[in-house]
Amino acid sequence: MRDAAINLRALPEQRALIDQAAQLLGKNRSDFMLEAACDKAQSVLLDQVFFTLDASKFQTFMDLLDAPPSPNPGLERLWSVNAPWAPQA
Repeated sequence: MRDAAINLRALPEQRALIDQAAQLLGKNRSDFMLEAACDKAQSVLLDQVFFTLDASKFQTFMDLLDAPPSPNPGLERLWSVNAPWAPQA
């Protein structure tokens, strides 16, 4: 059950446009607007995760991923400490 309200104001011509499109799809205004907003939100979020690179930049990216990690003294020190819950040697 949907119980979270989302309110917004629109120009009359915007409302008419939305109503016309919703009617063509056999949906009511709320369902149409909610679906459109969720589609856009999903697209925005996916743009933060998926990206495209040309061949040269992709190769540079892959080379960086395949390269051995740079020395990190802090991380090496952290790995040398036994966790308190780990069996003591």
